[in-house]
Amino acid sequence: MGTEKLYEQDPYLRVFHAQVLSCEKAKQGWLIVLDRTAFYPEGGGQPGDQGVLDRVNVLDTHEKGETVVHLTDAPIPAGTRVTGGINWSLRHLHMQEHTGEHILSGLLHRFYGATNVGFHMGAACVTLDVDRPLTPEQVAVCERLANAAIWENVPVEISYPDEETLSHLAYRSKKALSGRVRIVTIPGYDVCACCGTHVARTGEIGLLKVLNVMHYKGGVRISIVCGRRALSDYTEKLGAVARLSNTLSAKPEGVCAAVDHLLAEKEQADAEKAAAQERLFQLLAASVQPLGNGWAFVFEEGLSPDALRRLSLHLCERHACAAAFSGEPGQYAYALASQKLDLRPVSKAFNAAFSGRGGGKPNLVQGRVGAASLDALRDWIAKQEQGETA
Repeated sequence: MGTEKLYEQDPYLRVFHAQVLSCEKAKQGWLIVLDRTAFYPEGGGQPGDQGVLDRVNVLDTHEKGETVVHLTDAPIPAGTRVTGGINWSLRHLHMQEHTGEHILSGLLHRFYGATNVGFHMGAACVTLDVDRPLTPEQVAVCERLANAAIWENVPVEISYPDEETLSHLAYRSKKALSGRVRIVTIPGYDVCACCGTHVARTGEIGLLKVLNVMHYKGGVRISIVCGRRALSDYTEKLGAVARLSNTLSAKPEGVCAAVDHLLAEKEQADAEKAAAQERLFQLLAASVQPLGNGWAFVFEEGLSPDALRRLSLHLCERHACAAAFSGEPGQYAYALASQKLDLRPVSKAFNAAFSGRGGGKPNLVQGRVGAASLDALRDWIAKQEQGETA
């Protein structure tokens, strides 16, 4: 005999009484089977319910055949009569999310012929995958219509059509079904085969918001939030805007313009910095005295990899071979440039000598080394040749 599934009869049932049929030790707790349960088991993209059995916590719920198994943090002997309590806040959120997903999926299918081929309720949002490309603008149209359906507060109907009725019913399903099929109908918006829990009327969803639309396996993956989670998301984002508003001394509605202005100033400052660096590099290249083997050796603090590259090229305009460094003991960045030497073997030997890594083209290589001092680097470079390699 399977578990009597009270959640199918009444998804709003929060407290129930049952008898423990079995209790087995598992890796992460105990697996308890009851004769009846209001806990929804993981399935169809919806997570399993959590809650309590007397004073024992139910951490997760899953289905094994026709039996519902409760993962708990403590054992309960078989034969014990228990009172079960659902974590209603979590369950109702899942009901809001699942019903909201039905409405949006139904609208995407009706208007664009897009089929929902994947659905998952995550810790932060719900994702649904559809089988064809859609633009953000197309999804936005269905988002507006989905919220209109929510505010219309239409009933959510559950039925089990007989096989004859089912054979003539146009409904969404990921696979062909027969026998006792549970159909969830949101009049005017969706008809879908589904085993999950749903709200009684769409108004309970409150709000549906699309967070993101991204290309995924030839179609798109759409991330949404519904109900309580949509409110939390809006509150969090409003707080972020308020903090930016204070930081930028701009009104909330002017934050984007203030950020654009800040980025423009940064771009101008970066351009001025690069121009100043170019002048500095030219002066350095003109003033540096080469080592005894003819290699130019320069160290400058605070240079990015790109700046090191440019400095080494400036040095190479005046010297056959050049080595530019930045950083500190134990983590020096380098760029080596040459007019005629293939530097790849040099870089390989250099990295081996100082526990480094890097590479590049024959006449320009870059990387990082773990040398203890600049003197060690200078001594190594001073031993290199600058003639052509084979």
